[in-house]
Amino acid sequence: METHSFKTVDGHEIDADVYPGGAGERQPAVLFIHGGGLIMGSRKAILPNQVATFGEAGFRFVSIDYRLAPETKLPEIVTDIEDAWAWLRNEASSFGIDPNRIAILGHSAGGYLALLAGCRLRPRPAAVVSLAAYTELTGDAFAAPSQHYRSEHAPVEKDEARVTVGGSTISESGPNDSMQRYLGRGLFYLFAHQREIWLNEVSGHDPDDHHWYEQYQPLGNVSAEYPPTMLLHGEQDTDVPIEHSERMQQELQRHGIPHQFLRHAKWGHAFLYVPNDESVGDAFNQITRFLGKCV
Repeated sequence: METHSFKTVDGHEIDADVYPGGAGERQPAVLFIHGGGLIMGSRKAILPNQVATFGEAGFRFVSIDYRLAPETKLPEIVTDIEDAWAWLRNEASSFGIDPNRIAILGHSAGGYLALLAGCRLRPRPAAVVSLAAYTELTGDAFAAPSQHYRSEHAPVEKDEARVTVGGSTISESGPNDSMQRYLGRGLFYLFAHQREIWLNEVSGHDPDDHHWYEQYQPLGNVSAEYPPTMLLHGEQDTDVPIEHSERMQQELQRHGIPHQFLRHAKWGHAFLYVPNDESVGDAFNQITRFLGKCV
């Protein structure tokens, strides 16, 4: 695996990992965007066996970082995805990748960015795959306090949350940040959802400014030119309700977009990180089969 800086902002390098692939030139590729509520995460947030699944299916695998909120807001985060896309296409030949056969895969916030990429990128990705992604921002799931985080976790105090963020530009979480244990930036994520401020913190805009958010909502920007799309979501997801993917499926169907929706009764939000789960391994095999038809 090789690490490359695809962009530098004010002296801060934003990196991408390019994994080795099979012999030969102009292979198809998968560009992975990690999750973390736009507040935390890293390009390393993918399991080795999942990367290997794509390699065995003949795909090169590329995983990127992007600047994180609240230090960086949504428009600049989206710009990072656009710049990563341009960089990968420009450098594709040096990696043995066909620039016209690149799909985008993302989990959670990364799935949201992947779906948004299907609307915004030019040329468009060959396909989009979203895992437990949110498809709109201004609904009750994110514009209102999270009842799950309020009922299942003790209230987080403002001072202890704020101290974990707010410094210089960051594009990769540190080792002491945890979404599962709500440590470091994970604590700020919990605080933001308990206090009804997540959307404002990641975007810099009032949730009631619906007109501004229209350009950043995948659900409202599907057209007949949207790429083939695969949606994966668990019915036990307490972070992003499965209704997000259900509504996205309806939009894809309405516009005649080739798509597949894989749902599972027992999956939670972070289902892809559950070790030794045969259903997850099967899901990634289904992803590669879907991409094999589209890319």
